[in-house]
Amino acid sequence: MDLLAEYGYAGLFMASFLAATILPLSSEVVLILLLLNNHDPVFSIAVATAGNVSGSVVNYAMGFSGSFLIMEKLLRLSQEKIALYEQRFKKYGVLSLLFAWVPIIGDPLTVAAGVLKTNIYLFLGLVTAGKLFRYIIVGISTLSL
Repeated sequence: MDLLAEYGYAGLFMASFLAATILPLSSEVVLILLLLNNHDPVFSIAVATAGNVSGSVVNYAMGFSGSFLIMEKLLRLSQEKIALYEQRFKKYGVLSLLFAWVPIIGDPLTVAAGVLKTNIYLFLGLVTAGKLFRYIIVGISTLSL
Protein backbone atom coordinates (compact mmCIF):
# COMPACT_ATOMS: atom_id res chain seq x y z
CA MET A 1 0.00 0.00 0.00
CA ASP A 2 2.88 2.35 0.72
CA LEU A 3 4.09 1.85 -2.85
CA LEU A 4 0.72 2.89 -4.26
CA ALA A 5 0.57 5.86 -1.88
CA GLU A 6 3.96 7.02 -3.22
CA TYR A 7 2.27 7.58 -6.59
CA GLY A 8 -0.17 10.00 -5.01
CA TYR A 9 -3.51 10.40 -6.72
CA ALA A 10 -2.61 7.97 -9.53
CA GLY A 11 -1.74 5.32 -6.95
CA LEU A 12 -4.99 6.00 -5.11
CA PHE A 13 -6.99 5.64 -8.32
CA MET A 14 -5.21 2.38 -9.14
CA ALA A 15 -5.69 0.96 -5.63
CA SER A 16 -9.37 1.91 -5.68
CA PHE A 17 -9.89 0.48 -9.15
CA LEU A 18 -8.16 -2.81 -8.36
CA ALA A 19 -9.94 -3.12 -4.99
CA ALA A 20 -13.26 -3.09 -6.85
CA THR A 21 -12.22 -5.65 -9.42
CA ILE A 22 -9.75 -8.48 -9.09
CA LEU A 23 -7.55 -7.90 -6.07
CA PRO A 24 -8.40 -7.90 -2.38
CA LEU A 25 -6.77 -4.50 -1.80
CA SER A 26 -7.72 -1.95 0.80
CA SER A 27 -7.99 1.34 -1.02
CA GLU A 28 -8.92 2.96 2.28
CA VAL A 29 -5.35 2.49 3.49
CA VAL A 30 -3.98 4.41 0.51
CA LEU A 31 -6.59 7.15 1.03
CA ILE A 32 -5.66 7.42 4.70
CA LEU A 33 -1.94 7.63 3.87
CA LEU A 34 -2.56 10.43 1.40
CA LEU A 35 -4.77 12.35 3.80
CA LEU A 36 -2.21 12.00 6.58
CA ASN A 37 0.37 13.43 4.17
CA ASN A 38 -1.73 16.55 3.55
CA HIS A 39 -3.20 15.71 0.17
CA ASP A 40 -6.40 17.58 -0.69
CA PRO A 41 -9.24 15.70 1.08
CA VAL A 42 -12.00 16.54 -1.42
CA PHE A 43 -9.88 15.63 -4.43
CA SER A 44 -8.58 12.47 -2.72
CA ILE A 45 -12.10 11.29 -1.95
CA ALA A 46 -13.18 12.09 -5.52
CA VAL A 47 -10.25 10.13 -6.98
CA ALA A 48 -10.88 7.14 -4.70
CA THR A 49 -14.57 7.14 -5.59
CA ALA A 50 -13.88 7.45 -9.32
CA GLY A 51 -11.38 4.58 -9.23
CA ASN A 52 -13.66 2.32 -7.22
CA VAL A 53 -16.72 3.04 -9.35
CA SER A 54 -14.65 2.42 -12.50
CA GLY A 55 -13.72 -1.01 -11.16
CA SER A 56 -17.37 -1.74 -10.47
CA VAL A 57 -18.23 -0.78 -14.04
CA VAL A 58 -15.75 -3.42 -15.25
CA ASN A 59 -17.57 -6.00 -13.10
CA TYR A 60 -20.92 -4.80 -14.45
CA ALA A 61 -19.63 -5.06 -18.03
CA MET A 62 -18.41 -8.63 -17.45
CA GLY A 63 -21.81 -9.60 -16.11
CA PHE A 64 -23.66 -7.71 -18.85
CA SER A 65 -21.62 -9.34 -21.60
CA GLY A 66 -22.02 -12.79 -20.09
CA SER A 67 -18.25 -13.32 -19.91
CA PHE A 68 -18.58 -16.17 -17.46
CA LEU A 69 -15.11 -17.46 -18.34
CA ILE A 70 -13.60 -14.14 -17.24
CA MET A 71 -15.77 -14.05 -14.13
CA GLU A 72 -14.75 -17.57 -13.19
CA LYS A 73 -11.03 -17.06 -13.87
CA LEU A 74 -10.50 -13.46 -12.71
CA LEU A 75 -13.12 -13.06 -10.01
CA ARG A 76 -13.19 -16.74 -9.05
CA LEU A 77 -16.98 -16.79 -9.26
CA SER A 78 -18.46 -20.17 -10.16
CA GLN A 79 -21.71 -20.47 -12.11
CA GLU A 80 -23.38 -21.53 -8.86
CA LYS A 81 -22.13 -18.46 -6.99
CA ILE A 82 -23.18 -16.18 -9.81
CA ALA A 83 -26.67 -17.71 -9.73
CA LEU A 84 -26.79 -17.29 -5.94
CA TYR A 85 -25.82 -13.62 -6.17
CA GLU A 86 -28.41 -13.10 -8.91
CA GLN A 87 -31.09 -14.54 -6.61
CA ARG A 88 -29.98 -12.34 -3.73
CA PHE A 89 -29.86 -9.30 -5.99
CA LYS A 90 -33.40 -10.01 -7.15
CA LYS A 91 -34.52 -10.58 -3.55
CA TYR A 92 -33.04 -7.38 -2.08
CA GLY A 93 -33.48 -5.26 -5.17
CA VAL A 94 -31.50 -2.64 -6.95
CA LEU A 95 -30.99 -0.59 -3.76
CA SER A 96 -28.57 -3.29 -2.61
CA LEU A 97 -26.09 -1.58 -4.96
CA LEU A 98 -25.66 1.06 -2.26
CA PHE A 99 -23.64 -1.66 -0.52
CA ALA A 100 -21.36 -2.44 -3.46
CA TRP A 101 -18.46 -1.20 -1.31
CA VAL A 102 -18.89 -3.98 1.28
CA PRO A 103 -16.07 -6.55 1.16
CA ILE A 104 -16.94 -10.01 -0.16
CA ILE A 105 -20.47 -9.14 -1.33
CA GLY A 106 -19.81 -5.91 -3.25
CA ASP A 107 -18.04 -7.28 -6.33
CA PRO A 108 -20.56 -10.07 -6.92
CA LEU A 109 -23.40 -7.55 -6.53
CA THR A 110 -22.00 -5.44 -9.35
CA VAL A 111 -21.53 -8.52 -11.55
CA ALA A 112 -25.12 -9.61 -10.81
CA ALA A 113 -26.37 -6.14 -11.76
CA GLY A 114 -24.71 -6.58 -15.13
CA VAL A 115 -26.03 -10.09 -15.63
CA LEU A 116 -29.54 -8.81 -14.88
CA LYS A 117 -29.05 -5.85 -17.23
CA THR A 118 -29.75 -3.24 -14.56
CA ASN A 119 -30.12 0.26 -16.02
CA ILE A 120 -26.58 1.63 -16.24
CA TYR A 121 -27.55 5.09 -15.00
CA LEU A 122 -29.32 3.66 -11.97
CA PHE A 123 -26.33 1.37 -11.40
CA LEU A 124 -23.87 4.29 -11.58
CA GLY A 125 -25.94 6.48 -9.29
CA LEU A 126 -26.39 3.90 -6.56
CA VAL A 127 -22.85 2.49 -6.69
CA THR A 128 -21.34 5.99 -6.71
CA ALA A 129 -23.51 7.13 -3.78
CA GLY A 130 -22.55 4.14 -1.64
CA LYS A 131 -18.85 4.29 -2.42
CA LEU A 132 -18.68 8.08 -2.03
CA PHE A 133 -20.37 7.87 1.37
CA ARG A 134 -17.88 5.22 2.50
CA TYR A 135 -14.88 7.32 1.44
CA ILE A 136 -16.32 10.44 3.06
CA ILE A 137 -16.63 8.53 6.36
CA VAL A 138 -13.04 7.28 6.02
CA GLY A 139 -11.87 10.82 5.22
CA ILE A 140 -13.70 12.43 8.13
CA SER A 141 -12.48 9.76 10.51
CA THR A 142 -8.89 10.24 9.35
CA LEU A 143 -8.94 14.03 9.46
CA SER A 144 -10.50 14.11 12.93
CA LEU A 145 -7.56 12.21 14.45
